[in-house]
Amino acid sequence: MDIKEIENLIRFVSSQKNVGEVEIEKKDFKLVIRKPSQQVISAPQYIQAQVAAPAQQAALPAATSTEQTSAPVITSTTPAAESSNLITIKSPMIGTFYRSSSPDKPSFVNVGDEIKVGKPVCIIEAMKLFNEIESEVSGKIVKVLVDNATPVEYDQPLFLVEPN
Repeated sequence: MDIKEIENLIRFVSSQKNVGEVEIEKKDFKLVIRKPSQQVISAPQYIQAQVAAPAQQAALPAATSTEQTSAPVITSTTPAAESSNLITIKSPMIGTFYRSSSPDKPSFVNVGDEIKVGKPVCIIEAMKLFNEIESEVSGKIVKVLVDNATPVEYDQPLFLVEPN
């Protein structure tokens, strides 16, 4: 499946009112396209022009299947996280990571902050949509793993959380 076919599927899903999701599965390739959730917030006052690197463009077809989800993927599969009982909050999509809703606003979370399920932890901008990422775990932020206004990949670790 080439990029043009994927783009056509995305246009089809977004233009149809009664189609919310399309799933295609071939031998070792699976693609799921979902309409964005209603948790999109208005754009921050700062918008950076981003030029996608060739590696990001090559990763686009494989990652498109989860671009429109709004909940972060939470796992503790890294050896450091398993041994120290920390949970990793990972990026649910490719985009640009923002720690606050605009440059003059405080960060959603900082190291040492207590978070609860449903509390916004960051924003990831993907295709000019600003997706508020909410925590699916309660605990204390131990480490922020990504700098503000930097590109992130699907499943990239964003935060380390010590669960309550």
